[in-house]
Amino acid sequence: MRHLLVTGGAGFIGTNFVYYWLNKYPEDHVVVLDALTYAGNRQNLTRAEKNPKFEFVHGNILDQPLVESLLAGHRIDTIVHFAAESHVDRSITGPDEFINTNIVGTHTLLKAARKLWLDDKTIPHRFHHISTDEVYGSLKPYDPPFTEKTPYAPNSPYAASKAASDHLVRAYHKTYGLSTTISNCSNNYGPFQFPEKLIPLIITHILYGKPLPVYGDGKQIRDWLYVDDHSFGIDLILGKGKTGETYNIGGNNEWANIDIVKLVCELLDKEFRKNPALVQKFPGCPSSKGSHPETLITHVTDRPGHDRRYAVDAAKIISSHGYAPKESFETGIQKTLTWFLEKEMILL
Repeated sequence: MRHLLVTGGAGFIGTNFVYYWLNKYPEDHVVVLDALTYAGNRQNLTRAEKNPKFEFVHGNILDQPLVESLLAGHRIDTIVHFAAESHVDRSITGPDEFINTNIVGTHTLLKAARKLWLDDKTIPHRFHHISTDEVYGSLKPYDPPFTEKTPYAPNSPYAASKAASDHLVRAYHKTYGLSTTISNCSNNYGPFQFPEKLIPLIITHILYGKPLPVYGDGKQIRDWLYVDDHSFGIDLILGKGKTGETYNIGGNNEWANIDIVKLVCELLDKEFRKNPALVQKFPGCPSSKGSHPETLITHVTDRPGHDRRYAVDAAKIISSHGYAPKESFETGIQKTLTWFLEKEMILL
């Protein structure tokens, strides 16, 4: 039986991980620590809160006494650290919060973990840090995907803050002997995602007839990973991962942003043709008015320092742990669309 502290567990990836873990490991205890900033929603965890093995704590990872009390009071042996400011646009206009949460917050967790797990005696433990492919910088069109040995070259305040937190985690392993692992994932999509990221933004804007903003020519390329496949990868690392190691988790699924936008437009238009009830439910959608969602596409000025392409090579976790995404992009995007249609997401 394990006792997990999941930071940022009311956010998109954290929420999905909590449900994944409670379903697969019903004997384990899961404590979520979340500050409930704009992208964290406690209602995401409504089903989890009915589980006696689950507890939610409203608090900040910057509060070291609180973190220490949780580690001690719940006999935590595993930290899965999702909590982060993660939206690149926000990091460009307001980088301070990213430095504070992503760097100082991670360091606060590491200090608490060291104090509770190492200072008096070494307690079996794992500190797993969730990071991003953006720490590696940008790829040219025909470059091979990022590997775990790719030099860091972050190009946004967000990416730089995550790179710094990665280095801190590695340093605490090398210097103090903390048992750590790091995973760098590609772009996640799926249920519960806050509609500031591309796929949920496009879905919600289509449903409510809002413009679909596309940066520049829209040909920026990303590798897309269904969120449950990310949880599966983390599960493998927690169970089999070698302490001190970093693992890339990717979907082997590269798409240009403009092609993603057009695909979602087409799939939603098909949903409206199949289900007339959606016309009443979402009267602002172009498909409810005899038009096509692609009419909403609006090209806007490109983001400063916008990375052109990300893609990760997941060969390490595939060969060492038998990882493979369980969802194809076709099945994953359909699950995502269905969730948003059923949840009647409002435009935020």
